[in-house]
Amino acid sequence: MATNAFTRLPSAEAGQFFTDSLQRGLAHWNHERLAPGFPHEDWQKTLERDVRMLRLEGGFIEALRDEVADEAAAAPTEVDAFVAWFEALRDTGPGQGDPLFPWIAEEAGIEPISWFLEQEAAGEAGFDDLVAYAQVKLPTLPKLELARNYWDEMGRGNPKGMHGPMLDHLVETLALNPRVDTTLWESLAVANAMTAMATTRRYAWHAVGALGVIELTAPGRSACTAAGLRRLGFSGKERRYFDLHAVLDVKHSADWNREALRPLVEEDPRRATAIAEGALIRLKCGERCFARYREMLW
Repeated sequence: MATNAFTRLPSAEAGQFFTDSLQRGLAHWNHERLAPGFPHEDWQKTLERDVRMLRLEGGFIEALRDEVADEAAAAPTEVDAFVAWFEALRDTGPGQGDPLFPWIAEEAGIEPISWFLEQEAAGEAGFDDLVAYAQVKLPTLPKLELARNYWDEMGRGNPKGMHGPMLDHLVETLALNPRVDTTLWESLAVANAMTAMATTRRYAWHAVGALGVIELTAPGRSACTAAGLRRLGFSGKERRYFDLHAVLDVKHSADWNREALRPLVEEDPRRATAIAEGALIRLKCGERCFARYREMLW
């Protein structure tokens, strides 16, 4: 085993990170540690807890890295070839073309769609916050691209255009109650992985890949979800979050690949492998989540 205790874990050891208890624990911890707070007398105990949780979070990410290491290592490091490889993930990446989404678009009733949306809302890490964390100390061109992306997420300064509240409006309309303790661990694992990569600087390049692959692959899934909501009679306002991402993320993806991925890999080809790992981690987590959704719904 390598010097890093979390690298190339045996499958039995890696399995400890793919459980209800671990993922719920990480989710609760993330909600608490990222929330604005005040100084308190027990800060040293909180710090000790955070150290324990950071070790678990690190083990989780290293287990995910181990899953994708061989595939990521095969990604090209020459910039044009790498961007082409990355863009091909839209069609060939893990979880792409999952039958769950055509079913949501064409067949699912209100109860399964509501359950699906509740799971997704509870596992939502907040793309705007993830981008804000990820851009810290990035080189100029990628930093500017992430800033533009963040500004779009913020509705370009208009509260009515903010993306997060659009999803909140749909959650309220359906009277959903998204909670960590009633959410599948596979859904929580998606958010936990994204939060870990965005907030931990040793995974900074991984976060750029993971966020970029969300922009790359979200439009198709969003379009299917919007189609299912339209079929069930939901208004344009209620569908707006998914209608918007079905279109806007196409542009976001093209901009991200050109303004963030390309200059990062041009400057240092080693980043290609880390970016590839991050993208594949996000896609693998999504694939695992979609399969569990189908198991529950079908």
